[in-house]
Amino acid sequence: MANYTVQDIKDLRALTGAGMSDVKKALEEADGNQQEAMKIIRERGLAKAAKREGNATSEGLVAVEVTDTAAGQAATLIEVNAETDFVVKNDKFIALAESILAAAHAAGATTVDEALAATIDGETVEAVITAASGTMGEKIVLRRLARVEGPAITTYMHRTAKDLPPSIGVVVVTDAKAEPVAKDIAQHIAAMAPKYLTREDVPADVLETEREIATKQTIAEGKPEKAIPKIVEGRLGGFFKENVVIEQPLAKDTKVTVKQHVESTGGQLVEFARFRVGN
Repeated sequence: MANYTVQDIKDLRALTGAGMSDVKKALEEADGNQQEAMKIIRERGLAKAAKREGNATSEGLVAVEVTDTAAGQAATLIEVNAETDFVVKNDKFIALAESILAAAHAAGATTVDEALAATIDGETVEAVITAASGTMGEKIVLRRLARVEGPAITTYMHRTAKDLPPSIGVVVVTDAKAEPVAKDIAQHIAAMAPKYLTREDVPADVLETEREIATKQTIAEGKPEKAIPKIVEGRLGGFFKENVVIEQPLAKDTKVTVKQHVESTGGQLVEFARFRVGN
């Protein structure tokens, strides 16, 4: 008979989240050695995770951490996905996401790869996620990450369902003068989903595609040739209004633009990041 106790079973279940029968089998194979049993469970978790490699991870949560720096503040925003909302609202999944965030932020990660290489209790984030995929029974993915730094950082986390963690996360970087309106801007970004800060931030290939589409639409409508350039520019203006945050009417007060709202403080909107789970 293997040398282990009921308490050993409880401890290993708490550490791994594995089922009772799996824990017992692992302890028996490891002759009661908890570390070896944990290794066995994680190895089996790796095999299970591999089988789920093609599964869709359309559910998830967003989380953010902000800390002070010598130059102001720094923030890390992440999106962690699973296959079902049943797992997403589980305390173990939420705790996993928090540990991933803490590790990524502490490492100063600016990409998913850098975050996966960070460590949690001596193991890489990637290894911890893979093991958790095995014990929770679903594919789990660190889908994306954004790190921003600046004088002042404001965050806004929005729940689209009361029983689920936040699914929309926004981080806004401003200077000190604009900080009083930063929450307004963050909530606006959450609702309106702009893609760019300014017109200059729109990639050249995206702009060229939009110009080409607008030109073809205008020609197809039979507009006079001389009027086409002006009409195309007008349509591009509509594209900018839809996608560039400073040109959008403020959600809180549509009589002013985001730019005007920020400029009323004498301050500046520096940068933003927005994640919505699955989008």
